[in-house]
Amino acid sequence: MGQIEWAMWANEQALAAGLSECGDTGSGPGGEGGGVLVCLLEYPRSKRQKGSTMERCGQKYLTAVVKVFGPLTRNYYIRAILHAALAVPAGFLLSTILGTVCLGIASGIYLLAAVRGEEWRPIEQKPRERPHMGDTIKQPPSNPPPRPPADARKKQPVEVGG
Repeated sequence: MGQIEWAMWANEQALAAGLSECGDTGSGPGGEGGGVLVCLLEYPRSKRQKGSTMERCGQKYLTAVVKVFGPLTRNYYIRAILHAALAVPAGFLLSTILGTVCLGIASGIYLLAAVRGEEWRPIEQKPRERPHMGDTIKQPPSNPPPRPPADARKKQPVEVGG
């Protein structure tokens, strides 16, 4: 078994928390704004260290935005502090308790990921290699395909079985 990438778990947890905070109408504009901020930050997945990473639909647009902020969004210590800070005011309303708990858990997991040296890395598309023309185009056959003898090509009468 390989090493656990904790940031992947924290990403899913924080995105769920952000969606929960966005959906709470009783939290006011501050709570919904924090939920939107968390969703925008957490929607782009990080590239895994080993293996392949499934990119979310439309992730490349938000990845460009997250990359602009550089170390502020790449460092998991900063994300852990940000999520913990956003969880504190949301903890005072009963309607936002689910989002608060999720943000607290995500903050702890991000702290663990940061201690283990993980960092957010964008998923970048590899440029498709164009096939070489010589590899795809083959020479057409110079001889026609083999045919059965002329007498075998004549239609055979269908036997009527009884």
